[in-house]
Amino acid sequence: MMRTVFLAAASCVCVQGMSAQQHNIDTQKSTLTIHVGKSGAFSGLGHEHEVRAPIQSGTADTGSHPAVEIRVDARELRVIDKDASEKDRAEVQKTMLGPEVLDSERHPEIVFKSTSAEPAGQGRWTLRGNLTMRGQTRPVTVQVTLKDFRYAGQATVKQTDFGIKPPGKAGVRAKDEVRIDFEVSMAS
Repeated sequence: MMRTVFLAAASCVCVQGMSAQQHNIDTQKSTLTIHVGKSGAFSGLGHEHEVRAPIQSGTADTGSHPAVEIRVDARELRVIDKDASEKDRAEVQKTMLGPEVLDSERHPEIVFKSTSAEPAGQGRWTLRGNLTMRGQTRPVTVQVTLKDFRYAGQATVKQTDFGIKPPGKAGVRAKDEVRIDFEVSMAS
């Protein structure tokens, strides 16, 4: 359910305002956060989840053919729900990394590789590419904005597109669509 975050982060690296060359992503100054909503008849009783996804590595080519590649270690995703107990966060974490959702032991890497970048206005781009997680690759589109020398944006991805049945109990489930917010900085 959190895999989509990596896709979003990758898209923000569409760096057309910088001089043409390959840049590394500053993994210490870049963030990727996944928001998982809830659905079902008893969704008022469930929790929404927030997951931090540290970027393992990434590059952005700002030449005449802009390109971005971002890699995330799925095993490093962390549930950071502010209103949940430590016990509840640990349970969600175990489910998220386990075989029914990310299956992070069998599929430890999540990768986004761009295929095209199109200007979408002043300081804005539409980035298209392929997201690979849980052993499946799907096309994705991400909107990116340059603000204060950082690339930021959001993307929405469906868990079922990657063979994941949104986890939950009778009457309360995680939503199929998850939102990924990102801010990415280039290394100096």
